[in-house]
Amino acid sequence: MRPWISARCLRLLLSLTAASMLLAACGFHLREPVALPFSSIYIGLPVTSPLGAELKRQIRATSPAQISDAQQSAQVVLEVLSEKRDKQILSLNSQGRVREYKLIYDFSFRVRTPDGKELMDTVNIQLSRTLTFNEAQVRAKEAEEALLFRDMQNDLVQQVLRRLSVLKPEA
Repeated sequence: MRPWISARCLRLLLSLTAASMLLAACGFHLREPVALPFSSIYIGLPVTSPLGAELKRQIRATSPAQISDAQQSAQVVLEVLSEKRDKQILSLNSQGRVREYKLIYDFSFRVRTPDGKELMDTVNIQLSRTLTFNEAQVRAKEAEEALLFRDMQNDLVQQVLRRLSVLKPEA
């Protein structure tokens, strides 16, 4: 073995070690699944709702909690008060054409027992993203808009699950 090869390998090993130490020192860690403190939940979203489907998928994947089809058979009920997507003009160019949009996802819900006792007051979550716009790339920007709304939906599901994980239902 040539000495310059072993020196190169040593430098590579040292740089990888330093990089991993810096990554560990910054507090980075993988997202851990949330533990839900109840055995069953009813989600008050339509079957065709993409948000409802994603929320149910995440609960099935990360928790032993069962998703109930009826409110009366669930331990807790997630009651959706509103879900709204909006798109507002953020800025215009010198010709008066849209240059940027602000995409907004509003969601509010509360959690209660099947007999009506509130376990969590109304929670409002509002997420937003900025979308630059170019008239020459309308189809690409439509796809980017859909992707940003899907990203906001995933963030929303994670926020809802974190809020549900601190819930203290009655036994």
